[in-house]
Amino acid sequence: MTTPKTIAIGCDHAGYEYKETLHSWLQSEGYVVLNFGTDSPESVDYPDYVHPLCTAVENQKADIGILLCGSANGVAIAANRHRGIRAAICWLNEIARVSRLHNDANVICLPARYVSLDLSKSMVHEFITTSFEGGRHQRRVEKISQFA
Repeated sequence: MTTPKTIAIGCDHAGYEYKETLHSWLQSEGYVVLNFGTDSPESVDYPDYVHPLCTAVENQKADIGILLCGSANGVAIAANRHRGIRAAICWLNEIARVSRLHNDANVICLPARYVSLDLSKSMVHEFITTSFEGGRHQRRVEKISQFA
């Protein structure tokens, strides 16, 4: 994968503040950012935002996706229900890098209640600037979708 040009971003209420900052930052870096909401800190159901974002990534309307919620678990579980999505929960830069390098992840899931905004930005940077290594990892990635 080359460096993505279009990035989809979405969240629930717990990730709202981080999403807003990441959205602005990515636009300032020259990316096209598709906002899938939510657009307020009021309580919402994360699947309502996850599924449209993942559909956009699957349909190649976005190169990658960024999802945020309190723990990242809910958004990751919902995202990984999609056949064409490989969503990775990340909490360290190295995890974000390896999720792309070895797993060809196309959605990064960030736990807004457990990582700082600066670390979130750094992980997103790692995720969008790392390409899939392929090789021995390719057959492993192919085996993931055998049961989807």
